[in-house]
Amino acid sequence: MRRLFFIVAVLSTGAPFSPARQSPPAAGKLTIETLIDIRHPSLPAWSPDATEVAFVWERAGVGNLWHIGGMNGRPGQPRPLTTFDDGHIDSVLWSHDGRVIYFLRAGDLWQVKPDATSQAARVWTTDVAEDEVTLSPDGTHVAFVRGGAPNVISWQRTKGELWIRSLMDGRETQLTKGPEVVSAPAWSPDGSRIAFLQTTVEPRQEAPAYSGAKILYTRVDHLRSVPAVVPAAGGAVTSFPPSPGWDTAASWLDASKLLLQRVSADSRTRDIIVRDVASGREQTVSHEVDPKFWSLGFVSSDPIPSPDGKWVAFVSDRDGWDHLYVVPAAGGTVAQIGKGAYEVRDVSWSPDSSQIAFTTNEGDNPGAWQLAIASLNGSPANARVVKLTSGRGTNVAPRWAPDGRQIVYQHTDPQHSADLFVVPSAPGLERTAVRLTDSMPESIDRSALVPPQLVHYTAPDGQQVPAYLFVPPGLDRTKKHPAIVWIHGDGINQNYDGWHVQRNYAVYYSFHQYLLQQGYVVLAPDYRGSIGYGRDWRQGVHMDVGGKDATDAVTAAEYLRTLSYVDGDHIGVWGLSYGGYFTLIALADRPTLYACGVDVAGVGDYRTWFLDPGGAWVTSRMGTPESNAPLYRDSAVVDRLSHVERPLLVLHGTADVNVPYVESVRVVDELLKHGKTVDFMTYPGEFHYFERAHVLRDAWGRVERFFNGCLSPK
Repeated sequence: MRRLFFIVAVLSTGAPFSPARQSPPAAGKLTIETLIDIRHPSLPAWSPDATEVAFVWERAGVGNLWHIGGMNGRPGQPRPLTTFDDGHIDSVLWSHDGRVIYFLRAGDLWQVKPDATSQAARVWTTDVAEDEVTLSPDGTHVAFVRGGAPNVISWQRTKGELWIRSLMDGRETQLTKGPEVVSAPAWSPDGSRIAFLQTTVEPRQEAPAYSGAKILYTRVDHLRSVPAVVPAAGGAVTSFPPSPGWDTAASWLDASKLLLQRVSADSRTRDIIVRDVASGREQTVSHEVDPKFWSLGFVSSDPIPSPDGKWVAFVSDRDGWDHLYVVPAAGGTVAQIGKGAYEVRDVSWSPDSSQIAFTTNEGDNPGAWQLAIASLNGSPANARVVKLTSGRGTNVAPRWAPDGRQIVYQHTDPQHSADLFVVPSAPGLERTAVRLTDSMPESIDRSALVPPQLVHYTAPDGQQVPAYLFVPPGLDRTKKHPAIVWIHGDGINQNYDGWHVQRNYAVYYSFHQYLLQQGYVVLAPDYRGSIGYGRDWRQGVHMDVGGKDATDAVTAAEYLRTLSYVDGDHIGVWGLSYGGYFTLIALADRPTLYACGVDVAGVGDYRTWFLDPGGAWVTSRMGTPESNAPLYRDSAVVDRLSHVERPLLVLHGTADVNVPYVESVRVVDELLKHGKTVDFMTYPGEFHYFERAHVLRDAWGRVERFFNGCLSPK
């Protein structure tokens, strides 16, 4: 994970309450400017009396705090509490009396009144960053991590110490000192202790020969993370055995017991443990072993204690599918809630510990996710599941109201980007969802947006690959039309029945709608390793990174060629991150299958990515370069770029910590050495997921011109 010390020059060879916008395009057609104006809501936080909700509404990388009243009756329209013109907002917290909303911005804690009678102001300010702020149970103090610069992502910190601060008089107490970086602070229910993770890190810097000695690339090696507890009044830190295969923050069952999770270094064994803080005694309440690897990291990774401390809920794929399980915190029978060929995510306990909200893709479409509630009726063995939503799209990220009577959640579908909705959760109430936000500009004709169609095609080894096909309405199917294959990133991600649930990928979904209006056909495969299709499909990448998973994605072009209305000679391919990696593989290993490709922040060599950022994703799927040298060698597409025959566009931000910018520097260097046609656009200060308006404006315009140039029949 590298952060540039120097700016790198651009290298190129070639709703009713929506924000101000330009005049609507003719006939409701999408423009790049209207795409930029689509907002994304997140971090909904209920007021203590369950009558108000605060949330963050982000447009093009700029977050502002908004407020909705009347949640106990007829919700009002959102109104802004802040009007910032840059930066993000994180950690939205209400004071216990509901008179103040706290939030993090630019490394400082801010506050604002929900009635907007005063402007937002800093609670305090320092020269270093404060992050991961959490309110004490009595609401009088905050715990937080202090250290590093405000513009450094938290997991890239090389300094981070645990502090508490009184919100009454501003007095501070430093609770940790030393070289370890603190993260994930959590107050005990009685406010007497704070649990946290402490990680040993080692900053490094290098200047690869292919980049030159002038630019130093930095990275932060995470050597070891250990859960720990410290008295809130100050005192000795007590550490516990680590989880070498997955860093899991400790959570409190009650004032004396912690819930821990340990994943073995080889990622095959996962234990959920209850630990008595005073005696150190531990009890394993769930133990599972997977012959390949525990693959729920980054998906549904953490066990969740019930608010009353009696139960532990978690997601496991022990029967082949990601299902909800509940076990007594005191130990006992692990109860499975629900069975079948579907997955469960977003587990959340009701405030009274009697119900569990979760999301599920049970049904015919793996990309359609519904919100459900499991009522325990005294015991998990008596659990009864009721779905709160239905229809097309996704319903995710449930947040219970403090009184347990309503749930705020995020909804998307083929005609709507992400918005917040609320639905009653209490039995006996009419469960009709109410829209709270409208994030799309009024100028967008939602009826003209193209819904995805779930299709399947056959991989070379006979496996059926799921994919979503988008065909422009009214397309003349007697003629041939250009097509584009979009390959999602992360490996552990998926396409959805409509707008993507994550803002990171929603911007790409919106751009594909723009391309569809230009006459392109679009196909988005869910290759092996994708989520939503059960354990075996997700683990299909094990010891085969860049193998069958890449083949699944790359052969999407062969499926498109079976469609009578697709011009098989004019198919482009592009992807972000892991999808960028597959784009490179497509052009290198099947040099004439695609007419051209766009690599957005893709990996070129997992031997270097293992070093930066590395971590559980790569070690669980590939082992180490020392233990599996042939696999790492075969996966290194950078060594095969001499085979590329078709034009390539590479886009990358210099501040990327997911896939370091230097990966693309090396890819471009290799292509140029072999005399290949490549355009390279650098975005100074941009991260892995493009956010800022000027970056999106340039990137989408550049991609559109590139595809028009290589996919338009001559």
